Amino acid sequence: MLSRESGLSLRQAYRYLEVAKSRERLLPAPQPSVTLSLKMPADLAQKLQTHATASRLSASEVMRRAVAAYLASVREDG
Repeated sequence: MLSRESGLSLRQAYRYLEVAKSRERLLPAPQPSVTLSLKMPADLAQKLQTHATASRLSASEVMRRAVAAYLASVREDG
């Protein structure tokens, strides 16, 4: 059910439940993810991958953090 409702793979859902069982209080399920494609210069992509490897993060996680930080820093003109 967690897999289906949260858009997780069965493996991810199982891991999440195993971690949650080991904690005193349950953590909220992660939001479903969507796949985005983007183009960037090859040198920037290499820098991203180098940073991700050095930080022991995935390139996707580095991008998520970068986009979140950028969006938090810009003023909404709505």
